Amino acid sequence: MKVLYLLFSFLFIFLMPLPGVSGDIRNPVTCLRSGAICHPGFCPRRYKHIGVCGVSAIKCCKKP
Repeated sequence: MKVLYLLFSFLFIFLMPLPGVSGDIRNPVTCLRSGAICHPGFCPRRYKHIGVCGVSAIKCCKKP
C-alpha cells in the first residue's frame, strides 16, 4: 500500500507542468487578455501565432 502512495506522488510530480515552461495559450479568455485576437484558420499578415482559442482550427494571433 505504501508503494502506491509513492507511485502516486512520483506521477504527480513528473506530470505537473513547470511554471514558465508551458506558457501556451489554450482558451479565448487568456488570448484576449494578452492583447491578441482569435482568428479562424491561419493568422493574418503581420500577426504571430501564439496559441489556440479552444479548438485547434481557431488560432490566437498577436502583433509582434
